[in-house]
Amino acid sequence: MTQIPPHALAASHHDMANAIRALAMDAVQQANSGHPGMPMGMADVATVLFTRFLKVDPAQPHWPNRDRFILSAGHGSMLLYALLHLTGYQDMTLEELKNFRQIGSRTAGHPEFGHADGIETTTGPLGQGIANAVGFALAERLLNARFGDAVVDHYTYVIAGDGCLMEGISHEAISLAGHLKLNKLIVLFDDNGISIDGPTSLSVSDDQEARFKASGWNTAAVDGHDPEAVAAAIAAARNSDKPTMIACKTVIGFGAPKKAGTSGVHGSPLGPDEIKGAREKLGWPYAPFEIPAPILAAWRQAGANGAAYSAAWNQALAALPAADRAEFERRVKGDLPTEYATAYKAYIAKLVADKPKWATRKSSQMALEALNPVLPEAIGGSADLTGSNNTKTAGLEPVKPGDFKGRYIYYGVREHGMAAAMNGLALHGGVIPYGGTFLVFSDYCRNSIRLSALMGQRVIYVMTHDSIGLGEDGPTHQPVEHVASLRAIPNLLVLRPADAVETAEAWDIAFRSKDRPALLCLTRQDLPAQRISDAGENLSAKGGYELLPASAGTAQVTLLATGSEVAIAAAARATLEAEGIGTRVVSLPCFELFDEQPEAYRKAVLGQATVRIAIEAGVHQGWDAYIGDGGAFIGMKGFGASGPFEQLYKHFGITPEAVVAAAKARL
Repeated sequence: MTQIPPHALAASHHDMANAIRALAMDAVQQANSGHPGMPMGMADVATVLFTRFLKVDPAQPHWPNRDRFILSAGHGSMLLYALLHLTGYQDMTLEELKNFRQIGSRTAGHPEFGHADGIETTTGPLGQGIANAVGFALAERLLNARFGDAVVDHYTYVIAGDGCLMEGISHEAISLAGHLKLNKLIVLFDDNGISIDGPTSLSVSDDQEARFKASGWNTAAVDGHDPEAVAAAIAAARNSDKPTMIACKTVIGFGAPKKAGTSGVHGSPLGPDEIKGAREKLGWPYAPFEIPAPILAAWRQAGANGAAYSAAWNQALAALPAADRAEFERRVKGDLPTEYATAYKAYIAKLVADKPKWATRKSSQMALEALNPVLPEAIGGSADLTGSNNTKTAGLEPVKPGDFKGRYIYYGVREHGMAAAMNGLALHGGVIPYGGTFLVFSDYCRNSIRLSALMGQRVIYVMTHDSIGLGEDGPTHQPVEHVASLRAIPNLLVLRPADAVETAEAWDIAFRSKDRPALLCLTRQDLPAQRISDAGENLSAKGGYELLPASAGTAQVTLLATGSEVAIAAAARATLEAEGIGTRVVSLPCFELFDEQPEAYRKAVLGQATVRIAIEAGVHQGWDAYIGDGGAFIGMKGFGASGPFEQLYKHFGITPEAVVAAAKARL
């Protein structure tokens, strides 16, 4: 995109930037809540970016080749809302700004993906935005490698603050971006030296330029209130072969006569007197929420400039060979290819015939071996545990620095950065990211997982070594509470499959779930086949189902289990049945999907047996809804221990014998 000269707009830069400041002051004051300081301080930088560089089209807000703008410092949300309103996004009306932080408004306290067009990601927790941006920039390069410059050629711009860069996730993010040479990623650092507690010198003394340079970035430092200096730095960054960080020295709360440059303007309304003084100092004599027509017209013209670029892109897309155009459009829509269903059904048939005894992490790899060849948009990876997570399949070449033809990302020991980058990959569109680590390290990923669920993104987390069954590594690596805690996250599908068929079904669920993430909990130890016939449907998609019925008469006992403990339930059933006690086994691979089934189905699956016993090598939480007050739980009451997994199950009383004893005690 050619830089737009400042004289092409009908209002001065100063007036256009002050429109942002005024809207931020007024909205925060009216809500009596918010953060006016950052929008006021970064108004000059944002004005330069949006009027001279940013390639977006408010009339076509989802145009695939638009530049992505991410406000990582999400507390300064009024900066983004003001920009969206001023540039002409139809759903960001003046009334929405007046309803800032109110129930039902699009203008939440922090930018929320899906609330309004132009909000590319949810940036509440600091550091998430800059880490998401790595995924956005990576997705752009991956799609560019497949479809070329004509249809994929855009930048990812980020405004980040001191808080974003203090958070540990930022280190993981900038290190990965620098290593991969994501040169179309440009970070504008709001270098104002203030945090909530006061001057940042109270807590940090980092040389941010040196830090970014050490991670393989280009850097620049400019006066953030000098529009020509900011423009020159952005122009240089766009021609770099590395990602770029531009440190923009700004005054937080710029224009506020008493509070500018202090923490007092960070997270509180300015107050009527300070706002009056700011209007006088800035030369802005207009009423609250009033934007003079010439200034608004200049902003709307800046927004309208993007129409020419989106129109040219539409022509470029139309000029692609028909097959490439159809493939690009399919990926952007998120639809699976027609070949997928055939490959999946054939693989299920093979599993039923072969009845493999695999660890479910191995079953996961084999499912991917069958499905990855027909899912070119699937982008795999692992946080330095590729050989343990089994996430790499034949034909997946690694993504390398400056070379994005591969489909496998070596994320390194960066679990949190990996999860956040996968959110960015999914949000960008055109790819389906999956990445692996040990289940116990889901704690490192938790904020990102929560945001995947909050934003409704198809991100797939492959979490192996899912219980005490991992054995000798001991309690630091044995995730006894993690499955229960992950089930507590709304809109997250937690899938704990029992064998190879259920694992393939879990992947089918994950790939088909466009509007929510999935997390697969997979074993290290081998498990026997449980599903030995083809049901003709994905039974795991119902969350739970009767795996083994009582052999004769009415069941007296129902055993409920997930994952590796389904085998224990099956063994206990055999013993009880041999003693004439009618027993059935229910597999519950996904609580969330089961809870969504009609009541009649759930009642039928749980059954009428007088005794219900749940078996899971984790903590009790979450099971009472299924076993009732008189039921029993066979599982963990504390942390694990080091030792061979067979001995650990006996040590903690998670055995068929314990299940049989619990059943008899309740009959």
